[in-house]
Amino acid sequence: MLGICVCLCAVFAHVLSQEAEEPVSITCTEGYEYDRVREQCKDIDECALYDDACKGGMQCINHFGGYLCLPKSAVIYISKDGEQVPLPDNPVPAVPPDQPQPPRGPSPSFRCPPGLAADEQNFCKDIDECVTGSHSCGPEQVCYNTRGSYMCQCAQGYQRNGDLCVDRDECATTHYCMHRCVNTPGSYYCECKTGYKLVSNNHSCVDVNECDAESPCHHHCYNLIGSFLCQCDQGYELAQDTVSCQDIDECGLSSYMCQYQCVNNPGSYSCECPQGYQLQANRLCQDINECETGTHNCQDDEMCWNYYGGFRCYPRNPCEPPYTQTSENRCICRAQTDCQGLPPSIVYKYMSIQAERTVPAEIFQIQATSIYANTHNTFRIKSGNDGGEFFLRRSTNVSAMLVLTKPLTGPREYVVDLEMITHHLTMNYRSSSLLRLTIIVGPYAF
Repeated sequence: MLGICVCLCAVFAHVLSQEAEEPVSITCTEGYEYDRVREQCKDIDECALYDDACKGGMQCINHFGGYLCLPKSAVIYISKDGEQVPLPDNPVPAVPPDQPQPPRGPSPSFRCPPGLAADEQNFCKDIDECVTGSHSCGPEQVCYNTRGSYMCQCAQGYQRNGDLCVDRDECATTHYCMHRCVNTPGSYYCECKTGYKLVSNNHSCVDVNECDAESPCHHHCYNLIGSFLCQCDQGYELAQDTVSCQDIDECGLSSYMCQYQCVNNPGSYSCECPQGYQLQANRLCQDINECETGTHNCQDDEMCWNYYGGFRCYPRNPCEPPYTQTSENRCICRAQTDCQGLPPSIVYKYMSIQAERTVPAEIFQIQATSIYANTHNTFRIKSGNDGGEFFLRRSTNVSAMLVLTKPLTGPREYVVDLEMITHHLTMNYRSSSLLRLTIIVGPYAF
């Protein structure tokens, strides 16, 4: 049952002083009007003045300076000297404070409403059920005393389920957490996703700059919203933990990094060349011409011949008896008696090739130096081709091409005698000349 306490209010009158010869004008506060007979302000009974002061079946209760609209079942109490007495069903107009009436206690047959008890002066006073223990609140509930009754409420973070208090899942309702809500008995707390942290309001999340706070990266750290990114210096790559940097073994990536040998270094690599070569363009190996640089050890009577990866010293005079040298690389046999069964002349030539050369490959051309009419020339490999590594193909009547038919490994030296036989058709005789070709195969394919 709703209990409403209506307090006696003081009336204030404002007197305006005018000139002595003018009448006195008195203004009352709102809700009062001036009674010229009694010469005082009196309350305006709005309930009697307005028929429709309250709507919806509510009852109108007048009080000093205003009125209330209350349910018809409401019990109204008037506070008087700190005590409460029920207002009668048909209340009489309130008496202004300057005309108090002596208090009247309840009649002997008066009974206090439930939740109230008469004191020694027969005034109805509230019973504090929470103190007396006359409430029915459970052990998990908190008792709150009210006027004429009491309330059983659950502690903060709990809600009633029958006579029990159960945890209120704040995360299932409005929790205001920016990222994640974690329910706890009687409360909750907020969590942020990885890469974020809670601010002072314990609800909002802001990005964590891991690069400044932790320096997690081995080399370079770049902050991202809610995360971070690590990058490595050139020549390094991220490890599986995405923060550490490990050296890239460039030599293991490809066999084409270096022409000869790749040497891995921390964060880089370098190429090396074998003896007799020098590094070119950081990966290629170029032959060092020791004969031009003067880094050979050939004697004065020797000729320095450079080949891929080294050099060799050959006699400046290659002629052996019965041959005599007529030019730098040509030997002839002058005595007919000593040259029976021997070629009348031998020409010495030298050439270098790389190992493992792709075949077939044309490597050397032989050509007649003197051309005669009515002659027919044939060409053949006279010696030095025991393994069938070479083939001599006749190109024209005066020239032939030496073809490499098998890949050669080095370092190795081949001495191949190429013979040209000339048939004199009109004179019906033949002659021959020999070219002794020294082929030096380098140790590598470059």
